[in-house]
Amino acid sequence: MTRYRGRFAPSPTGPLHFGSLVAAVGSYLEARAHGGEWLVRMEDLDPPRVVPGAADEILRALTACGMQWSGEIVRQSTRNDAYHAALHRLRGRKRVYPCACSRREIADSAIAGIDGPVYPGTCRAELAPGKTARALRIDTREVTVAFDDALQGPVAHDLEKEFGDFVLLRADDVYTYQLAVVVDDAEQGITDVVRGADLLGSTPRQIYLQRLLGVPQPRYAHLPVVVNNAGEKLSKQTFATPIIAANPLPALVATLEFLGQQPPQTLARGTIREFWNWALKNWRLDQVPHRRSAPANSGG
Repeated sequence: MTRYRGRFAPSPTGPLHFGSLVAAVGSYLEARAHGGEWLVRMEDLDPPRVVPGAADEILRALTACGMQWSGEIVRQSTRNDAYHAALHRLRGRKRVYPCACSRREIADSAIAGIDGPVYPGTCRAELAPGKTARALRIDTREVTVAFDDALQGPVAHDLEKEFGDFVLLRADDVYTYQLAVVVDDAEQGITDVVRGADLLGSTPRQIYLQRLLGVPQPRYAHLPVVVNNAGEKLSKQTFATPIIAANPLPALVATLEFLGQQPPQTLARGTIREFWNWALKNWRLDQVPHRRSAPANSGG
């Protein structure tokens, strides 16, 4: 059987905070509990969102937390050739087409979907006279994707109705997250994806691309997303507090509590080694709450 390979793939838009630590710890423990490898990948595809120095700061925080990754750090910003090759293969399947629509035009004619406006397929047949292609999209007509998530249960989506024909290459020549993640997971041999439930809606689109490219489909487990008192996901935009690298134990113990693992409070007064010894011996994915989000102070 293929050895378990998991990964943590943060976007370097700011320092590691409690919400991203939950995804890191959950994916790390699940990989180590299976005797597998845990890789780290920087999803730095979108230059305007990348904060200089944030990637190194995240890696320092992971190291301070005692988390050790396997192999070299993969950075998406260096992998355009791989994404270009995958896009070429998809175009060979006759499912990719150029789109000339602007965001305003899409917003004016689209209905609301799970992840923003649903593209109505305006350019599927051909570009309107005088229009120039801005992006490349994937045709989602008559595509339904169903899968079983280890925490969220059965998931099924009609891609055309709920997401529309999504973009693979943006107007600014940046490859999109959906394509890059599929290519990277396949090339790195990722068998299991443990990440936040905010990405649950991305999974059916990624599975669709996996099928078209003929690459393996990983198993998925989507952890509850940490939200603030206003119900907003913790992020740089919502002023999430960075993890204190000089003393990460309180945050690590709080992470286990959030993930339903019921750690003894004495762990917060011990050492990093003692923390991981307990966490690895007692980790149970089935104890993680089966919900999409929860406040930071919610455990069990």
